[in-house]
Amino acid sequence: MFSVTVREHLMIAHSFRGEVFGPAQRLHGATYLVDATFRRAELDADNIVVDIGLATRELAGVVAAFNYRNLDEEPGFAGVNTSTEFLAKVVADRLADRVHAGALGEGARGLTGITVTLHESHIAWASYERTL
Repeated sequence: MFSVTVREHLMIAHSFRGEVFGPAQRLHGATYLVDATFRRAELDADNIVVDIGLATRELAGVVAAFNYRNLDEEPGFAGVNTSTEFLAKVVADRLADRVHAGALGEGARGLTGITVTLHESHIAWASYERTL
C-alpha cells in the first residue's frame, strides 16, 4: 500500500458536555496539527499516489471552514461534543467528498482510503480512517 501525507493546522474554541470531560466542559481553545494521509494499492499513470499540491490545497480548504471559530456557535455542530476524534471524521469525510467531486484530479479516483489525524499535542492525537 502506498501513501502520501499532507499537513495543515487548525485553531478552534469549543466546550464539552458531560462529566467525563472535567474542566474541558468550560470553553477552551485547541490547536491541532492536521495530517491527511491518502492511500492506494497501485500508483497512478504518473507514478504518484495523489497530486500533493491539490491534496494540500483541498486540506487547507476543509480546515479553513473551522479555523479560528468557536465550534459551539457553528450551526452544523449544535449539541455535538466536537472531540478530536469527531473532528478527524468530519475532516476525512469532507476530503472524501472533494475526492469524489474530482477536486484532487482524475488520478485521485484510484485512491482507496484516507486517514486524518489531529495532533492535540506532542503526546496525544486521534485519527479517523475511512475507505473511498
